[in-house]
Amino acid sequence: MSGTMDPMATDVDQQELAQQLLAQAREQGIDLVGPDGLLNRLTKNVLETALEAEMDEHLGYEKHDVSGRGSGNSRNGTRTKTVLTEIGPVEIDVPRDTGSTFDPHIVKKRQRRLTGVDEIVLSLSAKGLTTGEIAAHFAEVFGARVSKDTISRITEKVIGEMTEWQNRPLDRVYPVVFIDAIHVKVRDGQVTNRPVYVAIGVSVNGERDILGLWAGDGGEGAKFWLSVLTEIKNRGVEDVCITVCDGLKGLPEAITTVWQLAVVQTCIVHLIRNTFRYAARQYWDEMSRDLRPVYTAPSEAAAKERFVEFSGKWGKQYPAITRLWENAWSEFVPFLDYDVEIRRVICSTNAIESVNARYRRAVRARGHFPTEQAALKCLYLATRALDPTGKGRARWATRWKPALNAFAISFDGRIN
Repeated sequence: MSGTMDPMATDVDQQELAQQLLAQAREQGIDLVGPDGLLNRLTKNVLETALEAEMDEHLGYEKHDVSGRGSGNSRNGTRTKTVLTEIGPVEIDVPRDTGSTFDPHIVKKRQRRLTGVDEIVLSLSAKGLTTGEIAAHFAEVFGARVSKDTISRITEKVIGEMTEWQNRPLDRVYPVVFIDAIHVKVRDGQVTNRPVYVAIGVSVNGERDILGLWAGDGGEGAKFWLSVLTEIKNRGVEDVCITVCDGLKGLPEAITTVWQLAVVQTCIVHLIRNTFRYAARQYWDEMSRDLRPVYTAPSEAAAKERFVEFSGKWGKQYPAITRLWENAWSEFVPFLDYDVEIRRVICSTNAIESVNARYRRAVRARGHFPTEQAALKCLYLATRALDPTGKGRARWATRWKPALNAFAISFDGRIN
């Protein structure tokens, strides 16, 4: 018989233990949460037991063990300490030794909160809550006082992590890179709109990789993008098969300057969204139905025929829409040359739209930021919280498998 522990049996044992503890709590009239609740007591017991075990290891003998007499160091009572945990403040008794050399790890000296609390703060900050709102949340939910300065210090600790993430080496090749910009309000003397540039790559394994976040100065976008793309190349990206972007003037030239073989594809979602800017809301649904045959056409010639029909119906009323599509045509049609699986992932820009939706939610919640770095920190925390369980990564890889097979054929020799 194997000596490996059965995970299912372990889960059952833990469930039975939890049921016994809950039943005992009900009999004794103990609440589940709160200062004297079951979870608080359990946390206290677990922490104190762990600290006693650390003390045993430090001294070299257990409590009341006669072998420890005359060892030169012994227990010297306890001191009371309150630590903030994920369930609120917990008062614990920390053992001391006569030599004052005991340095615990489970709750370090001068440590006033467990690491899980930091993760809660970072998670709330990623959702766009201000330091004041996070402090109020801890007071309301946990009955604990956490100062704004403490919250700021916790979030400031991610700056180094963010810098390391922003400069990490990248893959040699990405089948697709989506690039876009979102706008944040920064108070620099006065509140101004500032662009933050976002690049998202899809790896050869079908995994989403957010390549970085760059704060622009509000100047010429294509010129700034050239510096961003050059930085991405310098971090190891030698080749990109298709780059999906909006219709910013000069951007296609910036992309092909960095990666000569890259196909520049206008984002279909952006193109349709810009189309609606020129039309009355009442016509959006009908116009959307009339545009669908254009971007789902089997070839460029067929797409051109469908667009002529579209222009015949709407061009007189909305000439700016016809001009918009004509100006974007050379960057709109490339994806029509590829397999339907490649078209599907390019037409559906969920890759970047879902990320941008999370960014915009965090930005809206904050209103404006005191500095550019504060805005980047908020967006990085939102990035950090995108897929906490890793299940999204697995779904992405599965969803992209058909497209990656098509990429391997269409871009033979470049996807490896």
